[in-house]
Amino acid sequence: MTAAVVTQSTNPWLAHPVRVESIKPEASGVATYALVFEDPAVRQAYSFRPGQFNMLYLPGFGEAAISLSSNPALPEVLLHTVRVAGNVTRALARKRAGDQIAVRGPFGSTWPMEACRGKDVVIAAGGIGLAPLRPAIYHIVRHRADYGRVFLLYGTRTSQDLLYTSEYDAWRAAGIETEVTVDMGDADWHGQIGVVPILFYRLHLDPERTRIFTCGPEIMIHFVIYEALARKIRPEHIHLSMERNMNCGVGLCGHCQLGPTFVCKDGPILTYRQMKPYLHLEDL
Repeated sequence: MTAAVVTQSTNPWLAHPVRVESIKPEASGVATYALVFEDPAVRQAYSFRPGQFNMLYLPGFGEAAISLSSNPALPEVLLHTVRVAGNVTRALARKRAGDQIAVRGPFGSTWPMEACRGKDVVIAAGGIGLAPLRPAIYHIVRHRADYGRVFLLYGTRTSQDLLYTSEYDAWRAAGIETEVTVDMGDADWHGQIGVVPILFYRLHLDPERTRIFTCGPEIMIHFVIYEALARKIRPEHIHLSMERNMNCGVGLCGHCQLGPTFVCKDGPILTYRQMKPYLHLEDL
């Protein structure tokens, strides 16, 4: 089932009530919210694909576009990892388990999981950018034989900012070569220190077989692209999750326009070939 089954067979403007099942703190100002649809029929019909997002609606405060960070094979409980950054996310941070909000979605394009079958995949993530990539990791783990070598390169400012630390060992056990780095170490950190793009120097990549998935701070994405191009990976094989102010989810309000692209409708997953003319333009 694709996203169109949910968003087009029902009214895409209709937000469905969900219950906050649980809240898991991840880092300072970041928590993962487990949401369950109140209507069993909506819960049963809902599905999503890696890379898509929902619009989370809090009455009196508005909506925020938040990527799904849960396992697509288990859509009964929807996970959204949220950083407090504005009025809506601050209001969400005041919610407790058992409270109700509303959701509409899923929206947007997806990581190209089918097109990458038989290929090597490098997943490069920074900070909360691991959240929209986690469904792709879950998919690869579940279908591990469909992919070649898979690398996860993940970094944050400090070790206290790392997300999903309890899952790294399971990902490694599933054959995902996981490298973690921090910008600033402390006495308790014994791992790599540095930014995510330098982790590319540890890899020996076949440019024809390799596909790049990346999400994180824009400056990190720029340098991930630079390292990928330096290894002769084609622009159409570099996939980015673009973050823009997505207010409607269906490409009508124009807030997320980037050049000719509406990120909520045409993205958020786009290739570097598509985005190359616009990524280096300021204030676009």
